[in-house]
Amino acid sequence: MRDFLATTPATRKAMQGNRSRDTKPELAVRRLLHAKGLRYRVNFRPLPGLRRTADVVFTRARVAVFIDGCFWHGCPQHYRAPGSNVSYWSAKVSQNRNRDIETTEHLESAGWIVRRFWAHEDSAAVADEIERCVLHCRAESSFK
Repeated sequence: MRDFLATTPATRKAMQGNRSRDTKPELAVRRLLHAKGLRYRVNFRPLPGLRRTADVVFTRARVAVFIDGCFWHGCPQHYRAPGSNVSYWSAKVSQNRNRDIETTEHLESAGWIVRRFWAHEDSAAVADEIERCVLHCRAESSFK
């Protein structure tokens, strides 16, 4: 895939402003998780040999959490293709989706629990689901 060339200076500035980590949805979920007493790693590679980072990682429970942006990951509810550079963006989003599937498969085959959420989901509900998952995984590992 060839590099994206911004169609206007305003587009370029907007694209440069997009964050790859510490987005508002991530921060909101992390704040709630921390308030629940959960401790985690941020923007961490669960598998050292795999060049993929999860947004929130619980290393002992082996839970990797991804909070996917609606535009970048092609949310079925909110994604709208841009009007310019259509072929670039459709290929980019498709590539992101495929990488997400591949990442989930790699992590799960290595014994990790993977949870994916959309950025538009309610932060409190997401944090509650993550807490249930982590506590369940901790309980399971204490019986082994």
